[in-house]
Amino acid sequence: MNTTGADNHVRGKLEELSLFFEISQILDQSLDLKQVIQPVLTAVTDHLGMLRGTITLLNRKSGEILIEAAYGLSPTERKRGRYKLGEGITGKVVQSGQSKVIPRIDEEPEFLNRTGARRGKPSEAVSFICVPVKIGSETIGALSVDRSFPGEEALQEDLRILTVVASLIAQAVKIRQTVMEEREQLLAENSRLHKELEEKFRPSNIIGNSKAMQHVFDMMAQVSRSDATVLIRGESGTGKELVAQAIHYNSARAAKPLIKVNCAALPETVIESELFGHEKGAFTGAISTRKGRFEMANGGTIFLDEIGDLSAMTQVKLLRVLQEKEFERVGGNETIRTNVRVIAATNRDLERAMEEGLFREDLYYRLNVFPIHLPPLRERRNDILLLADHFIATYREENHKPIQRISTPAIDLLSNYHWPGNVRELENCIERAVLLSADGVIHSHHLPPSLQSAESTNTQIHGSLQDSLDNLERELLMDALKSTKGNMAKAARMLDITERIMGLRVKKHGIDPRNYRTRM
Repeated sequence: MNTTGADNHVRGKLEELSLFFEISQILDQSLDLKQVIQPVLTAVTDHLGMLRGTITLLNRKSGEILIEAAYGLSPTERKRGRYKLGEGITGKVVQSGQSKVIPRIDEEPEFLNRTGARRGKPSEAVSFICVPVKIGSETIGALSVDRSFPGEEALQEDLRILTVVASLIAQAVKIRQTVMEEREQLLAENSRLHKELEEKFRPSNIIGNSKAMQHVFDMMAQVSRSDATVLIRGESGTGKELVAQAIHYNSARAAKPLIKVNCAALPETVIESELFGHEKGAFTGAISTRKGRFEMANGGTIFLDEIGDLSAMTQVKLLRVLQEKEFERVGGNETIRTNVRVIAATNRDLERAMEEGLFREDLYYRLNVFPIHLPPLRERRNDILLLADHFIATYREENHKPIQRISTPAIDLLSNYHWPGNVRELENCIERAVLLSADGVIHSHHLPPSLQSAESTNTQIHGSLQDSLDNLERELLMDALKSTKGNMAKAARMLDITERIMGLRVKKHGIDPRNYRTRM
């Protein structure tokens, strides 16, 4: 090879590498294939000096091969470029997955000129090259170009270059297909989880048929479709969080986030940062900017549990968010607007807290737009067995225990207990009982000691009330004498009685004070 030929060869290779690099950069610019496929075709035709070019893709549903990008074709000509599998050169390439090189299209009877772009052109030797775009063994389309006949050797060189370009396009399509499939899977999973949440937290799944709970359900139905601020009140364990979730998932904001904040669980030093976020360097340990819960809940709902435990300073900032719908991060100057529905909950007596100066009156009225009171379990005894059945079904499935029923003595204990811990305490009792049961029945002895009665434990009181009082009096006298080392006067003062009464009681119970004088 002479020097000029070597230089031309090197120049050609550099141009070829430059083309491949340019195409790779174009394909990396967007995941939307329609945005990059036309620039890719333009780069190919510019570098290779082509007359016309097309990228066609197979529509799997219709079985048609359509032009997705074209160079040198009018919009009308491009629309006419539709092929069936096996139809014309393009159809045969897509069907077979094999490249075709037509040195002179005017001598090829299978060349259809479907677009009409070559009709009426001056007689010239035009070549046609068509290569498949394949993902694995599947052909998804074709890359084709027209060019003036350059000779057989040059046509083979063009075929090699176009095959590489088609491979780059195929890889880009494969990546986009993978991304789209993953995105569809994530969307489907998100939709499934969202439906599960809606099902789990819909009001009908809050167990209760009592009149008190029916009133709660009516209140929830009225407020769910609005954006009104809700204040849920009730003792601990009554299900305030469950009601907040049901309101959110039955509202117009259901597709947006529900962010929960337990105000009592967060130290006063971090509650402001948790709610409103902070800027980098705002305080020791703030190594980066962090969004607060209000920003995370934008468009959705924020649930502020134990709202009565907020500090005075945080109450002021929360009041501003409720009034102005804006705030600043800790250490920041930028005012951030937010569109958040607030649902608050508390077991505290806020009215008394206001009287004591512990809770702001203006914040109270901002939160108390739509109050919902959850009754304690002792005021809805008709729901106790419904709830027990529900929890048995839940923990029976979780623990694979074949629990069939609750025994009559156990039902009596559940029904007569005063439930200071409300529904949460009942749930814990049932979970424990399910784990302890070995015969498919919840018995009374499976319930905690706090629920047991004298009858269920066979610990009935024996003897009269007077006997019990006498025994107690005797124990108190003996303890006092033991503490005073048998000193009757000191023992009388300790029991807040006279020495005369002390003497009478000691004589009544047959206690000898001398027995305690040497004891330590």
